[in-house]
Amino acid sequence: MMVITTATALLSGACNAGLVALVTVALNRTQHAAGWVMWAFIALGLGKVLTNYVSQAVLASFSQRAIARLRQDLIQKILGVPLRNLEEIGSSRILVALTDDVFNITQALMAIPLVSVNLAILLGGAAYLGWLSWQILVSVFGVILIGAVGYRLIVASAFRSLNRAREVEDRLFHAFRALGEGIKELKLHRRRRSAFFEQKVRDTTEVYQRLNVNAENRFIAAQSWNHLLYFALVGLILFLVPHLAAFSRETLTGYVVTTLYLMGPLAGAMTSISLFGRANIALQKVEELGVSLAEHSKETCSFDQRESVASFERLDLKGVLHSYRAEQDDTQFVLGPLNLTFRPGDLVFLVGGNGSGKSTFAKILAGLYIPEGGEIRLNGELVTNQNRDEYRQLFSAVFSDFYLFDQLLGLESPSLDAQAREYLQQFHLSHKVGIRNGALSTTAVSQGQRKRLALLTAYLEDRPFYVFDEWAADQDPHFKNVFYTQLLPELKARGKTVLVISHDDRYFHVADRILKLDYGKLVSTPVAQGNGHTSLHHASRGRDPVTPVPLVIT
Repeated sequence: MMVITTATALLSGACNAGLVALVTVALNRTQHAAGWVMWAFIALGLGKVLTNYVSQAVLASFSQRAIARLRQDLIQKILGVPLRNLEEIGSSRILVALTDDVFNITQALMAIPLVSVNLAILLGGAAYLGWLSWQILVSVFGVILIGAVGYRLIVASAFRSLNRAREVEDRLFHAFRALGEGIKELKLHRRRRSAFFEQKVRDTTEVYQRLNVNAENRFIAAQSWNHLLYFALVGLILFLVPHLAAFSRETLTGYVVTTLYLMGPLAGAMTSISLFGRANIALQKVEELGVSLAEHSKETCSFDQRESVASFERLDLKGVLHSYRAEQDDTQFVLGPLNLTFRPGDLVFLVGGNGSGKSTFAKILAGLYIPEGGEIRLNGELVTNQNRDEYRQLFSAVFSDFYLFDQLLGLESPSLDAQAREYLQQFHLSHKVGIRNGALSTTAVSQGQRKRLALLTAYLEDRPFYVFDEWAADQDPHFKNVFYTQLLPELKARGKTVLVISHDDRYFHVADRILKLDYGKLVSTPVAQGNGHTSLHHASRGRDPVTPVPLVIT
């Protein structure tokens, strides 16, 4: 498609160059132009318009399709990369690639027909000038060579500025993301707001502006350099060439007219250098991100529509280890080794202080983080990169940093709306949120109500294993009681396995087991008794008895 587009654009430029030659012929005739000149002019004019339209229309479709495929390819790679690696790459870098970089590439693709036409006009004009006088053309090429060397030196520094500006743009998008997510904190604290604007926004945008202005100034200087040489060339033809050799008036007129006409296409081609420079840097960043994503893609991630929930009889964690750098003191935090077993119908609470590894444990259990050591076995089968995505279909989860979609994506059932309305009624949301064709009428509700909507989605997924990360933290006392005393026992009665990360010690008696993490280690498990009190047992079941570690539940 690109070859066809470029060929038609070149043909359009050739028609344009032919028109210039015909104009020169007509101007130099002493009598009225012959009939063939007029008809040739009409034919070339129509040919130029038609080929120019075809080249641009075809490329418009081609470029948009290419950009759509580029975005799809990047998003598929992103979805196939483990969560931990995506967190290390950073969402700001991904957003810049999917938005600004792709836009710059699109703009360059759309400019290809125009550039091809201009180049064809320049080539056709050069051929016509060579036909008029090859001696003058040799001199013209000498001037062009000098211009090209100077242009290259100026443009090289412009590209360096563009490259640095693109690096700054990553920081700028990071500030945009912080603005959207931290707007409440910025409004509440005047000094923080001022520091954010001065350090993260104003300084970054000014550096970005300065680098882009420097680049554009160099591109403008390069164009001015070319224009200077261009007029020097015209002066050479008008005033110097007649003294060096005898050329006919027709030849000199043709040279001057053609050279002046070619100034427009030359300026257009030079202007596109800036556009292609930005696109080239953007494409390098997209390719670097693609390579980075490909390097981190360690697992098979299917996009088929088939819903396949794995059968669940037993889930074992054997010596599972995971490490990462702790934010508080910049040390290496190690979670594990973990030795646990889950069965259908287990209702397990996970407790521990902040930073003890509870959320990380939940992400490892759900297959979002890949363990660095040990193994996870589902029904005795080892979970690997090849079947990890299949393993994740076992879980429905509401994490503390959950995202709420405004549609029930991926859920298909003739009675989906009816089931959702029943849950909305059960979760005391029917007076605020409606549903139609799987779309929620609104998600602009309180955080506690948003969590209930996320719980609704999890219920409709109806999977064997549920994970709730501090789900009740934003609920009012009434619905918190409903969650612990009604919803969790109902899930257990349906044979669901439930892991609840919680600090609500007054409801610990609901659990079958309580796991306690202390700085990444399972130290002991208080096991619920029927009277609401707890007794202590070691975390790893089925092992030799050990002396319990004292545990105080506050």
